Amino acid sequence: MTKKITISLPDELAARLTKEPNASAYVAEALRRRMSGERTREVLRKTGFTVTEAGVARVHAEMEQLKAGITPELREQAAELEAEILAARAKARG
Repeated sequence: MTKKITISLPDELAARLTKEPNASAYVAEALRRRMSGERTREVLRKTGFTVTEAGVARVHAEMEQLKAGITPELREQAAELEAEILAARAKARG
């Protein structure tokens, strides 16, 4: 079941949605991801972990720094290893 609603968005967000062939699906997926993150944070809180915006920002910054260190050579090595693994799996199956 779906429900049609009207929302107001800042201009830059509304402009971004106009690029989507299905804006409703795009928004629905974004909300699902947000809700998933909220559920994860709630589970972490219940198990004694404290999730702060500063901590989240720090982890995001660390991830960006790690991503920046991925060179074309490392990507090539990863692709070669993946191909080897897939070949080994296929051979094992049969």
